[in-house]
Amino acid sequence: MTDTAITTVTEGQELWRATDARKQNAEVTRFMNWLATERGKNFSDYWGLWQWSVDDVPGFWKAIWDFYDIIHDGEIDEVMTDDPMPRTRWFTGTRINYAEHVLRNETNGDPARTMISHTSELRPELAEMSWGEMAGKVRKLATWMRSVGVEPGDRVVAYMPNIPETFIAMLATTAIGATWSSAAPEFGAQTVIDRFSQIEPKLVFAVNGYGYGGKHFDRTSELSNILGYLPSAECLVLLDYLPDAGAPAFAGNTHGWNETLAGPEVAREDFTYARVPSDHPLWILFSSGTTGLPKPIVQGHHGIVLEHYKSGAVHLDMHPGAVQFCYSTTGWMVWNTLMQGPMQNGRVVLYDGHPTYPDARALWRLMADTGVTTFGVSPTFMQMVRSQGIEPGKEFDLSALETILLTGSPSTPEILAWIHEAVKADIYATSQSGGTELCSGILGGSCLLPANAGEIQAPCLACDAVAYDEAAQPVVGGVGELVVRQPMPSMPLKFWGDDDFTRYTDSYFAEYPGIWRHGDRVRFTPEGGSYVLGRSDATLNRFGVRIGSAEIYRTMESIPEVADSLIVCIEEKDGGYYMPLFVQMQPGKALTEEVEKDIVRRLRTERSPRHVPDVIVHAPEIPTTLTGKKMEVPVRRMLLGENPDKVASKDATKNPHALDWFASFAARRLSAAS
Repeated sequence: MTDTAITTVTEGQELWRATDARKQNAEVTRFMNWLATERGKNFSDYWGLWQWSVDDVPGFWKAIWDFYDIIHDGEIDEVMTDDPMPRTRWFTGTRINYAEHVLRNETNGDPARTMISHTSELRPELAEMSWGEMAGKVRKLATWMRSVGVEPGDRVVAYMPNIPETFIAMLATTAIGATWSSAAPEFGAQTVIDRFSQIEPKLVFAVNGYGYGGKHFDRTSELSNILGYLPSAECLVLLDYLPDAGAPAFAGNTHGWNETLAGPEVAREDFTYARVPSDHPLWILFSSGTTGLPKPIVQGHHGIVLEHYKSGAVHLDMHPGAVQFCYSTTGWMVWNTLMQGPMQNGRVVLYDGHPTYPDARALWRLMADTGVTTFGVSPTFMQMVRSQGIEPGKEFDLSALETILLTGSPSTPEILAWIHEAVKADIYATSQSGGTELCSGILGGSCLLPANAGEIQAPCLACDAVAYDEAAQPVVGGVGELVVRQPMPSMPLKFWGDDDFTRYTDSYFAEYPGIWRHGDRVRFTPEGGSYVLGRSDATLNRFGVRIGSAEIYRTMESIPEVADSLIVCIEEKDGGYYMPLFVQMQPGKALTEEVEKDIVRRLRTERSPRHVPDVIVHAPEIPTTLTGKKMEVPVRRMLLGENPDKVASKDATKNPHALDWFASFAARRLSAAS
């Protein structure tokens, strides 16, 4: 494909089709062959398999259970209970453990073979960790945790980056039935407090600092602040990750990382995984915090194990020996999917640092050095590489690379076309869409299907996803709300502390009772593909990572010169983002350069660099509903070019004249861009 072809690519244009050899050797084909032999189910293509998977949801998941030989105690009472969402439960009567499935491949081959390749800005030399070393450290740490009183159901949290120690801590936590949650160390203290204080952790893992973009960041002060708001925490395990950083203040017992691993080796046969029922919490992920505190999303061992086997193999075509690398921080749900590769008896590559430091070739160098087969990253990263004129396929040995997963935001046709031109012509480049709430995909694909420019290939297997129009009817060809009409195993068990499902139901089932409303605007094609057109709610999508407007507002409310504020983020046509922060000043106060610098500094330090807006704009007044809610969605839709009279009713607005100013601002910006 030439450069000219890239600039003239049209939406929906076919860019790639798998060879017969790849289709024959695909993991989804292996699954389909097994279905034919063991279940008498014969399917000639992906669509036949998908239709069966939504027509017989329990039958599909029982097949996944058997195909991947799920390790369990007990007998299955029901594959899927008759309870409607969100109360549906899976494989009742059985007990399993997530960590046991990740580490089951320790002896499925030489234990000395590599499981993890890792590097970071603080540890620039590429290193490896074997299956035997990883599993051994997990057993030792889990045994130590039991010795200090961590029990099944206790919450264990981490303020740590994407390094092997964090995965060891996560696997040790889940191995003993405790419940895991993590936050990235670049998060400001209040953002972490808002999350961890809701779940009352008993034990905290943390680093004293991190490196990013060539700079070092001592986090002991922030860590001291966080710990001060976690009175339930009895133990701190501190990893000395940043040399010469200080030590946090903590009233409980502090243990060094090496101390927890100083005990004797624990043999496989002497270690017992805590197999737990299907309603037992595995980990807690957090929503973006668009309104109020971030939602603490509880997921279970059963649902995550099943979804990760399905997603890693059937959708991403990871096979034994595959090498998975996804650029992610520990504050994003993608991090929680990185054990999909090892679950397929493959390897995983970890990187902690800036994705384009010292330049946009950094990740490509790492992939060439480690033989990555499956690469996951945001479309924004690819846009950065493209804009710098880098051609990775010519500069690096990417012969092992088979699949590129673009996630976190919609992918433009031009980016997907550029991948085939500049990275590799014969590459399965797939754009997929899912969510923190599921820790999996809703819209994905298969190497059995052609890959078209800008298009997500298909709904994921056993995911009954459609677009609803304004009458709550499925619509094809038009834009609608993305909904899921049947349960999926990795849907949240609940929100922590929301035992009567009130907050959970209000979040996803208020619009369509019994139907999951995901919050994306989507258009399905007659052939089954789809285009995600952005969030229909007020979540901010910042370089592929969702963050919450409420987090920004909590900081803005503490700035004395600012009376009110509103922030939105839109996806630009070129694949980038535009995130303006509108501020209403207090009477007699002006938006001076000094005030702008203070806003940027506060957001960067109290929240994270991703919370800093692209521009700060003075607005005479912030529009609100009659009940006082900021009108983020109408403002966002106006900035996307929609008719102001269609996006909001002035009768439902407390200050309708404020909308007029935003309509004028949007019109001026759109005119300047045209």
